[in-house]
Amino acid sequence: MATTTASPPPPSSILDPSFDVDKLSYEIFSILESKFLFGYDDPKLFLSSLPQTPIHSPSPLTTPRCRPSPGKVCILSIDGGGRAADGLLAGAALARLESSLRTRSADPSARIADFFDVLAGSGAGGVLSCMLSARSPHGRPLFSAEEALQFLIKNLKKTWSKKRKGLIFRNSSGRVKSFKKLFGEMTLKDTTRPVLVPCYDLASGAAFLFSRADAIENEGYDFKVREVCEATCCDGVEGGVEVKSVDGKRKVVAVGGGVAMGNPTAAAITHVLNNKKEFPLAGGVDDLLVVSIGSGDAGCAKAAGEASEGEIVRIAAEGVADMVDQAVAMAFGQSRTSNYIRIQASGPSLAKSKVANSSFNDVKKLVCEAEDMLSQRNIESVLFRGKKLADQTNAEKLEWFAHELMKEHDRRKTSPLPTVFVKQQPTTPRQPITPTTPTTATTTAATTPAQTAATTPARTAASSPSYSNLVSQMLTTIL
Repeated sequence: MATTTASPPPPSSILDPSFDVDKLSYEIFSILESKFLFGYDDPKLFLSSLPQTPIHSPSPLTTPRCRPSPGKVCILSIDGGGRAADGLLAGAALARLESSLRTRSADPSARIADFFDVLAGSGAGGVLSCMLSARSPHGRPLFSAEEALQFLIKNLKKTWSKKRKGLIFRNSSGRVKSFKKLFGEMTLKDTTRPVLVPCYDLASGAAFLFSRADAIENEGYDFKVREVCEATCCDGVEGGVEVKSVDGKRKVVAVGGGVAMGNPTAAAITHVLNNKKEFPLAGGVDDLLVVSIGSGDAGCAKAAGEASEGEIVRIAAEGVADMVDQAVAMAFGQSRTSNYIRIQASGPSLAKSKVANSSFNDVKKLVCEAEDMLSQRNIESVLFRGKKLADQTNAEKLEWFAHELMKEHDRRKTSPLPTVFVKQQPTTPRQPITPTTPTTATTTAATTPAQTAATTPARTAASSPSYSNLVSQMLTTIL
């Protein structure tokens, strides 16, 4: 007589009526998305839900020594866009962040690049990233966040037009002159931090990413910084911008980075997690600290009438950028509230601006509204439920992020284990460069942060004005 073997009972966790199906779906989704976006598997995401087996604690003789924390790689990502307020929102946010970092570190010469390991930007965000990572003859970051914001305002004043509705760097000849005066003959190798700037290559029909890491490894990927900025800011109306590498072996026919990669956050994360030469200890999103700055209010289209081709392209690009934000937030999983923040407008303040008039008063209004967006409530992504308004404002989120950056900065001072291994070029750039808007902070940039904090604590309050004073000064300069 044949005997039948009873099948084993299903796991008790599945029969448990309190079993959280949403949690299981989330973990499966996180594993698949992490592998798709960043090319790695994090078994902790799935193993966390399995029944925990008791683990016998080892004897004191076999207890392993605690390893020092590898720390977190700090990433700054800035969206691209052709509208005036796109760059101004990022500029205002970075000026506030830098002001907070100077106060917390008691260093009036501290720069954004001192606290970030990777800077990525598209369009106007690419210009900001290049400015903040540009290196002075003394080896220090050349521009402060305030100077970068003033540069955007200055160029917006020059290029304001009713026809083009306040596009920054709208004139090709103006772009060339502005960027050449700003960066000279500096190349990607001459930046203080790894930078990533995207564009769309018409020759290959695909996105192209200008990368300092590639430039260090191969001269064929080293480009002049001013030409990189021209490429990522080109709106394509007058055709693509032809950019050649320093050795002349590689050519890119580029149009704006906002078309190809308006939100470069995913590209920056992928770069870090797959670049083991510079970031050998970054094994997953838990090892990252990311701030992504959006391109202002998405509700800035016409209230009535047909949308222009440019507006349709802008809406499509902003939709893609929003999808990237959603995907990145989901990939961070439960860490998205502690390791990743997104700064984006949550109200229609920009839509209320009468920016169609060619009065320069509108530029002043845009500066004020960029500041107003920082006082709006922050937007957070919710798993499978779109987005929600957070309890904190964008400004409060930036203050919290400044605190996290300072914690990581202080940890590295005492850690025997370096988090990043960034190869630096000789401190003398190819051509001496001086900032177009020198300030007191620029003249003190040659002093290292440790020396400044130790030797001039009494000057901190006078040398590092409050953020509100900085905004008032900038508004005064544009009148």
